[in-house]
Amino acid sequence: MRSAEILPIRPMASNFAGQFSAALLIPDVPIPDLVTGPRGKRAEKRYNVYRNNVTVSLIAALSSIFPAVERITGTDFFRAMARFHVRETPPASPLLFEYGRDFPDFIDRYEYAQDMPWLSDVARIERAWLDAYHAADAEALRGEALAAAPQEYLGAATFRPHPATRVISSDHPAVTIFAMNRGSGPVGRVEDHPEDGLITRLDDEVTVRLLPPGGAAFFNALLAGECLAGAVAAGLDAHPAFDLFAAIGEMITSGAFSAIELEISNV
Repeated sequence: MRSAEILPIRPMASNFAGQFSAALLIPDVPIPDLVTGPRGKRAEKRYNVYRNNVTVSLIAALSSIFPAVERITGTDFFRAMARFHVRETPPASPLLFEYGRDFPDFIDRYEYAQDMPWLSDVARIERAWLDAYHAADAEALRGEALAAAPQEYLGAATFRPHPATRVISSDHPAVTIFAMNRGSGPVGRVEDHPEDGLITRLDDEVTVRLLPPGGAAFFNALLAGECLAGAVAAGLDAHPAFDLFAAIGEMITSGAFSAIELEISNV
């Protein structure tokens, strides 16, 4: 019988990956000792090339996710800000479109963005836009289904949210600024005021709609599972000019919900 061959014990892959990636996003940190090239020589140049490529790729990912933010700040400012974010927040997922969820909060803390207090909310809208784009498919609630519901039970009705639906509220005109900077058209000055945005996807097209007064409270209540009567009360509490008929119309035209759920008594 042949004797068993004894092989050298290799470091666990997870340990190698952890040490390899720990210094990737911090340029001042020396490369790990386990990174070697041919004949066991240190591979500093190769590692630094890879390190640079990773940083550039993550900055490019942020640029593709937040084009309005980049247009507002300019490319040089954006890339400098993004580089600091990359060093502070490594990716947690191998999917690049998942990266940047913490970027709006980072903008809030970024020293050189403090004179643009609406910038982080513009970034939140852009992040919500991408999440809506990648959300699961679902049929949108049609007006016929709502019209067919017995009126006496409508106040107690709840609505199943479409997976793409999100509401973003800002103390600044973030929705207007987002809309002006998402494309390549001209931009103008906007007076500072609060705005609420409804992000939905209807027929595979993501839209960002400016909500009227009380609209965000109304939609947030429905998204949280509140009944229609409770959502109306929330809208009126938020603003006395809340328009129920306009809000219900927005529910249908935006595709914010996928179904109506009624509790009908047989008594």
